[in-house]
Amino acid sequence: MARGPKYKVPRRRRREGKTNYYKRYRMILSGHLRFVVRKTLKHIIVQVIKADPKGDVTIAAAHSRELAKKYGWKGGLANIPAAYLTGLLAALRAKEKGVSYAVPDIGLHEPTRGAKVFAAIKAANDVGLKVPVSDEVVPANDRIRGEHISAWAKILSEENYELFTRFFSKYLERGFNPMELPLHFEEVKNRILSSYRDVLEKGDVK
Repeated sequence: MARGPKYKVPRRRRREGKTNYYKRYRMILSGHLRFVVRKTLKHIIVQVIKADPKGDVTIAAAHSRELAKKYGWKGGLANIPAAYLTGLLAALRAKEKGVSYAVPDIGLHEPTRGAKVFAAIKAANDVGLKVPVSDEVVPANDRIRGEHISAWAKILSEENYELFTRFFSKYLERGFNPMELPLHFEEVKNRILSSYRDVLEKGDVK
């Protein structure tokens, strides 16, 4: 443990592993809105945030729970497809309020190639909300569609059905076959895009 007369106790949120104050300071100095992506074991949360001396102001937000409640999503709520769809929803809501640019804020998440946080950022760019990100770190389209999950489900169902039913129990409880996830992803994505058709008509969408 660090000690001595010059030692300063880190701020509470830094000790708790919630905030990197140096990165936050740099982003605030930029003067841009932040495209904030956070993940837990069960959910993905995406917000577009404006810094303010009195406290951050949320311009737009989306939670992966909404995918199931509002758009009929039957897949997991914390995987790569869910991260993309949640980022898509938050970005569309931000564009609806006139936001066209934001800097990425992934907090203390590791910036690993193909990470869920980059799936959410890719979604924003796909609907015209510019959030700088390298093509080298975003997940491949097949992973965003959940094809890796579908392939794993197929292997398990053929080789170890007991493990298949245990691993995909939540999917099966919803009456959903995980092998159909890529098709279901496209259906839900189109459902979200259709609900924001007026926003999309103002710009190009990939």
